[in-house]
Amino acid sequence: MGTIWAPDLEGQSGPKYQRVANTIRAAIAQEILQTGTKLPPVRELAYQLQITPGTVARAYSILTDEGVLQAEVGRGTFVAEKKSQVMDDVWSRQLHLLEAQDPHHVSLFSPRIVDVGQVDALRQAMEKVAKADPLMYLNYPTRDAYLPVRQAVVDWLSDQPLGPLSEAEVVLTHGGQNGILTVLQTLLRDQQPVLLVEDLSYAGFRRAAELLRAKVVGVAMDEQGIVPASLELAIRKTGATILCTSPEVHNPTGLFTPQARRQEILTVARRHGLQILEDDCYRMGDARSPSYRALAPDMTWHVCSISKSLTPALRVGFALAPKERAQDLRRTAEYSFFGLAQPLAELSRIFLSDPRTKVLARDVRHEMANYVRVAVNALGGFELVWNDHVPFLWLRLPSGWRSAAFTRAAEAAGVQIRSADEFALRDGRAPNAVRIAVNGHVSLKRFEEAMLRLRALLDNPPEQISV
Repeated sequence: MGTIWAPDLEGQSGPKYQRVANTIRAAIAQEILQTGTKLPPVRELAYQLQITPGTVARAYSILTDEGVLQAEVGRGTFVAEKKSQVMDDVWSRQLHLLEAQDPHHVSLFSPRIVDVGQVDALRQAMEKVAKADPLMYLNYPTRDAYLPVRQAVVDWLSDQPLGPLSEAEVVLTHGGQNGILTVLQTLLRDQQPVLLVEDLSYAGFRRAAELLRAKVVGVAMDEQGIVPASLELAIRKTGATILCTSPEVHNPTGLFTPQARRQEILTVARRHGLQILEDDCYRMGDARSPSYRALAPDMTWHVCSISKSLTPALRVGFALAPKERAQDLRRTAEYSFFGLAQPLAELSRIFLSDPRTKVLARDVRHEMANYVRVAVNALGGFELVWNDHVPFLWLRLPSGWRSAAFTRAAEAAGVQIRSADEFALRDGRAPNAVRIAVNGHVSLKRFEEAMLRLRALLDNPPEQISV
């Protein structure tokens, strides 16, 4: 499919290749160039614009790496199918449908945990809920009704390095993402609020900020996490009041922030009155350092869940407030959604109170670690960040591969992974890397086959230049 298109670079500033790329983006946004449209050959467009073919080729390559264009060997360059903001979210991809349709396909887009008996335990708990007091099914939830559930959460978290914790500081949420949103709703009060995140960070921070019309600013990182000097500079420049961070298991890089660095970050945060939202949803094993909540309980809001340790299906998470702000967090939850449905809250109480549940969580960690080791055996010759108790791996790509091109090639080979671009801010720079999640819903053999397909791609980067 072709089109009559007359680009014009007049009135634009900057390098010519960037002006060409911007002109194509604008034409796509205005639907002058529609999905599937074939762009002019490099030499033809270069002649039309009176610039060198190399300049046009560079613009095409940039847009191809971004996924705006799609190059097909022997056919040309086309406008790629649009990916909406919703479609790049994990809960909207419906990747399991691809696996059902094609046994060759393996989604490593988001972690999926193994069943070691928690499904049966949940079914048994549901049977108990079904026989509960009928009034539970006929009344709105109340704060007092949640007291036994909150106490069960405190008991569940008792072996975590969180510092002193009482049930009054626990708010039940619909998973970790809802916990993050609830905390931000409690904290953001300015007309133009600003929150800080790591340069590469969990996309859910940005999604929550967008809903609350808050500006997100990235803070530089190194191999130990946030750089304190960069945090200081970002606070001074923006007046930000909240830092969203994942110090124990950084998503997507898997990095860990040691206690000494955390203390440095807290010194900067305390000097400026910065509140810390600590996301601990991806940790499956023991913590390697006291949490921010243990180190600075007066300024830390801690969010965790059972999604990575037991099941994401219940959508049950926990937001822990500083003692002096617990009432504020409860009020936000009550004003927003009244609280969890009472049958779900009772199911959570029974499930978390069951002495078998911690054994099940331990077994989940053990089985997921087997998958991680399979991945390391296949990909260990490359620059890989991994941990037995983290359900994903971070792979820096070798020379010859760009992250956008590699993810497309992997998907063509039946393996779906995330590019580093998906974790960068809109105006930020992403490293040439990908995140590979563990999928415990497929057999170890099938998972290993997927890893070997990735290794084959890594061993054979493309030689041609995509234009």
